[in-house]
Amino acid sequence: MSHAYYQLPNGRVACVDGNCDFPPLQNALHEPNGLIAIGGDLSIPRLLAAYRQGIFPWFSDDEPILWWSPAPRTVLFPADLKISASLGKTLKKQKFEVRFNTAFREVISACSSTLRGGQNGTWITQDIIDAYCALHEAGYAISAESWLDGKLAGGCYGIKIGSMFYGESMFHHVTDASKVAFAGLVKHLESQHVGMIDCQMKTAHLTSLGAREINRNEFITKLTLLCNNETYANTGGHK
Repeated sequence: MSHAYYQLPNGRVACVDGNCDFPPLQNALHEPNGLIAIGGDLSIPRLLAAYRQGIFPWFSDDEPILWWSPAPRTVLFPADLKISASLGKTLKKQKFEVRFNTAFREVISACSSTLRGGQNGTWITQDIIDAYCALHEAGYAISAESWLDGKLAGGCYGIKIGSMFYGESMFHHVTDASKVAFAGLVKHLESQHVGMIDCQMKTAHLTSLGAREINRNEFITKLTLLCNNETYANTGGHK
């Protein structure tokens, strides 16, 4: 099915309502976040098709569904995870209990309600929460959780397809709780032969954990192989 297009000030963007597939990634707008399509739905088939192509939804309640594919892309190869001295001390104390997939809805809901600098609202809308909980029930969405004294203290979640993982968001109610959950998740994913973690866009926090930018072609080549369960040697992402 051919696309209709929205004309925006900096270019035109495909409409993916109905049965329209996503356009080629080369069609993403030349801007930091790479808007590539508008519309469609948040069904499991649509979301999986998006992630397999390096596309993800990101929009507010007052907007249509917006789909993005940034370039360059920030990724973390599990072997490159950096544990700071302070985080290392926290891990050594074993203050938190790390669990997986025991409170997915609670984790994504907490991520939704967490206030972040420079943002007036959240992109994790109720529709996103419901859609990703459906992905979790289908076996694709994963949560890692830090528990303290029987209470959820922090966590993170994302999507796993084959040997590829797409990180989405994290939160904490207690200092270092999200970092502990993330460190536990990376080690867990590494044990499952996940070769690359998509971190989407560069931040100082992600860089401090060992994430780095790669170009779009490299990202797509790697994720295509990994989504099909082919793995990369544990040498910084080189096959």
